[in-house]
Amino acid sequence: MASFKEQYPWIKEPLVINAPMADNAGGLLAATVTLAGGLGLVGSKVDMGITRRELSIAKETFANTSHSRSETLPVGVGFLPFILKLETAVEVVREFKPAVVWLFAAKEFHDFAVWAKAVREASPQSKVWVQAGSVASALQIAEQTKPEAICLQGADAGGHGFEKGAGIISLLPETADALEAAGLKVSLLASGAIMDGRGVAAAVSLGAAGVVMGTRFLASKEALVHPNVQASIVEAKDGGQVTTRSKLFDQLRGPNIWPEVYDGRSLVIKSHKEYLEGVSLEEIQKRHNEALKEEDLGWKIGLQGRAAIWAGTGVGLAKKVESASDVVQKVREEARKRLTLAAKF
Repeated sequence: MASFKEQYPWIKEPLVINAPMADNAGGLLAATVTLAGGLGLVGSKVDMGITRRELSIAKETFANTSHSRSETLPVGVGFLPFILKLETAVEVVREFKPAVVWLFAAKEFHDFAVWAKAVREASPQSKVWVQAGSVASALQIAEQTKPEAICLQGADAGGHGFEKGAGIISLLPETADALEAAGLKVSLLASGAIMDGRGVAAAVSLGAAGVVMGTRFLASKEALVHPNVQASIVEAKDGGQVTTRSKLFDQLRGPNIWPEVYDGRSLVIKSHKEYLEGVSLEEIQKRHNEALKEEDLGWKIGLQGRAAIWAGTGVGLAKKVESASDVVQKVREEARKRLTLAAKF
């Protein structure tokens, strides 16, 4: 199994990756992370016109750099198979040939294998990474899909993930042991409340080949994010208290379209507080959809908004907005120091 360094010669270790957050992780963020020695990912939902635009921005950002001569576009792109037609996504892969195609949230786990086959046929140089949230799902994905990497998402992560899950500190080593026992070789990435070099060092110590950070990059200058969302991320403290997991967040606009095993972690917004107070779902949906028409699109600071603000329990460690390049470099340097210190024991 080739190392990430062989596959992506520009990376510096420990490998830092930005999560492919739909609506928030665009081409500029992804390219900036890659140029800093990490690996950037572009998020997407249904509109492939937006995905093409963001991948084009990344491509333009690499102009006049050594990355412009790469066989693949040196960023990845994330797809949500449960809401996206395979043929539509494959057209984008064939056109841009991204270094990584990230798959998350299929209707059935065996759907990942179908997607991976089509992706590899469209762009043989692109690597397939799949996001999982349990030992069992990782085993099934490794056996059927044979991805180059599996990102194990711990229960502390922001945004969507397994409704029932474990923290990365137990999920990663148990999965690694199970894969080894089954004779399955695949690189493992860690995600979930990793915000700084301390978290990266911990993940590497657990056996991760790299880390994926979402919430931390929401507080980056290159993220595509509403000012109120970014301000809410920075002001949040005590992440285990100001965030919560709930299917309510996917019911705010109407019926929940996500597969049953998933829910999402958001800041504890006004909609959720009212839900716990006994306000009916219908009334909460009405108030939410009315708030979307306001200038701030339903996002307010001070946990007073009605629209979901996806964030993990590590949100209290996002203390200021910085460039994504600085985030990658600072996190990597701190992780190296922590690992060097740990090696002395």
